[in-house]
Amino acid sequence: MVSMASSLGKKKKMSVADIVIIVFIVALSFTCIVPFLYMIALSLSSNEAIISQKVGLWPVGFTLETYKTILSDVEMLYTLGYSILLTVFYTVVGMFLTICGAYPLTKKRLMGRNFILSALVFTMYFSGGLIPSYILVKNLGMMNTVWSLVLPGAMSVFNLIILKTFFTNLPESLEESAAIDGCSDLGILMKIVLPLSLPSIATLSLFYAVDRWNGFQDALFYITDKNLYPMQMKLYQIISANQQLDSQQGGEGSAGSFIVPESLKAASVMFTTIPILLIYPKLQKYFVDGVMTGAIKG
Repeated sequence: MVSMASSLGKKKKMSVADIVIIVFIVALSFTCIVPFLYMIALSLSSNEAIISQKVGLWPVGFTLETYKTILSDVEMLYTLGYSILLTVFYTVVGMFLTICGAYPLTKKRLMGRNFILSALVFTMYFSGGLIPSYILVKNLGMMNTVWSLVLPGAMSVFNLIILKTFFTNLPESLEESAAIDGCSDLGILMKIVLPLSLPSIATLSLFYAVDRWNGFQDALFYITDKNLYPMQMKLYQIISANQQLDSQQGGEGSAGSFIVPESLKAASVMFTTIPILLIYPKLQKYFVDGVMTGAIKG
């Protein structure tokens, strides 16, 4: 019993390397959390505190006026719902195209497979540019439509390569067995490949969702109809209107009739970040499953 207790005591002792690793992880986590806490404090602080630069990691002169200004816009709830639906639609279209592109490229019998893959990779290094892209969208009649926010960036070659690599690493014996049983390529994809690829699909879906949710430039170029503005564009309008009011009043933030632009920007960061933070825990189990599956196979 004494020897067992002594051995347990020895196991509890941390080495210098363990302490260094823990300190490094804590410091790294701190550098990630501090900017987020500062944004929260900035969005909840008064104009006077922000202008006098008294805000740190805790709100000074606590107020909800910034959020009231954003939510007071009658179109904000509509824009929020529309942006959520747009993000979901964009993610579904993006994953559909990515899966349809990645799975055939894993088949050696596909004629011109290397050429197709090389052509796709070429687009990662060279693009037509902004003006040709704008002309293309306009000539296709997609201006002021949802398609202008979905189709131009619907498929990421980077995501396609990741998914193709994941498909390639799946055991070939499973597909061969299904083919012997008379299962078609589509049946193999739907019944075998996709269920085994849920961790990868969940990760890439999150990439697509974040990309669309944070998208701003395409709406600025292609959309003039206010009913089609995504959340980022709507917040940009609110900030611009408040900055214009600030300039008209000579920049006297203490007047209290407007919100300091820095506070509005911080609140906008919260509006765009919190939905993604709420989605991530739902997908985290797939990340964990993927790691555990790899550990078991290894």
